[in-house]
Amino acid sequence: MAIIRPFRGLRPTPELADKVAARPYDVLSAAEAKAEAAGNQYSFYHVSKSEIDLPEGTDVYSQAVYDKAAENLQKFIKEGTLFQDDAPCYYIYRLIMHGRTQTGLVCASSVSDYNMGIIKKHEFTRPDKELDRINNIKTTRAQTGNVFLAYNDVPEVNALIDHWIHAHTPAYDFTAADGIQHTVWVVNDPAAVNEITSLFSSKVPHTYIADGHHRAASASLVQKEFEEKQKISMDDPANYFLTTIFPASQLVILDYNRLVKDLNGLSKEALLSRLEYDFTVESIGHLPQQPAMLHEFSMYLESTWYRLVAKEGTYTTDPIGILDVTILSNNVLDKILGIKDQRTDKRIDFVGGIRGLQELVKRVDSGEMKVAFALYPVTIQQLFDIADSGNVMPPKSTWFEPKLRDGLISQMI
Repeated sequence: MAIIRPFRGLRPTPELADKVAARPYDVLSAAEAKAEAAGNQYSFYHVSKSEIDLPEGTDVYSQAVYDKAAENLQKFIKEGTLFQDDAPCYYIYRLIMHGRTQTGLVCASSVSDYNMGIIKKHEFTRPDKELDRINNIKTTRAQTGNVFLAYNDVPEVNALIDHWIHAHTPAYDFTAADGIQHTVWVVNDPAAVNEITSLFSSKVPHTYIADGHHRAASASLVQKEFEEKQKISMDDPANYFLTTIFPASQLVILDYNRLVKDLNGLSKEALLSRLEYDFTVESIGHLPQQPAMLHEFSMYLESTWYRLVAKEGTYTTDPIGILDVTILSNNVLDKILGIKDQRTDKRIDFVGGIRGLQELVKRVDSGEMKVAFALYPVTIQQLFDIADSGNVMPPKSTWFEPKLRDGLISQMI
């Protein structure tokens, strides 16, 4: 069963919450972060993307960046921009985007649960990205990047959270520049805290990483290093990592689309001919069309959109083989376009569905890319099935929106 615990959150004073809150560190470049933080001394980018305060061209993985992050975090604490709650709390975090609401519980999840597979994964991680987060955590002595977890709904948990929301005033409630509303409540009543802990330990057998595999892996590796250097107590914060856990019924996964720089030496006609072995291929004109169902793809090539529908018998029906990202990877990217490893091949790029199909059109029409493929989104149940089977998805399979903001709640270790 899932082990979670309350913690003394490090968070902004209410009047500065909207100024502190920043998009996750890994969804934007240093240049974009610098532009967003311009004129805002309170922006958490000064911690999460601290290279914005260093000379241009600074290696973002240099120790200078981690040292600057630690310096800026301590400055925020000293000046009162951030403060730490006196007692361990849970936090309720609600996001509203385009009228759709999702409400999660911010808590400290057990590193041991991660190591033992109670917290389930669906992606491989990269050592270089793990090392970046390890160095950030060790230098700042804080977990500032939230790991987004999901779980099968527990009615008692939903009821408790709903009751707290309706009975208490939020600590923060603001709408960010992108139109997403962020609302946070502090659960500081000992009875409610104990009930939440008990419900998870008795009703939630597993949680699933939706977003944040590298942050979770890094927390595990930091804990291991601390343990090896000096025995740490069971209650040490390093034994836990910062998470927000959402019930599955409230989550939506967006499509994660592909762009390829060339046709692997094929002409347009040859590509279409090769595709007909595994797909029914239909030209659908010049207007973008989202795939309407599983195993249907939209392809944009030379100013024309095509509908591709995978033929039965051209894919397997196991949890991995039945995914549209797998079908596209095996029957198009690998077999026809010669892309063997999507993690390392420089000919392919990925675009989250939040940017829309027009982003695909723009990049193909500009000549930067030759062909684009739009996919039907993976479902939450597919994600759970794959994690339960012990398998991993192809890279860049899921895109979750809305995203949690960095800086609203951090955990010191």
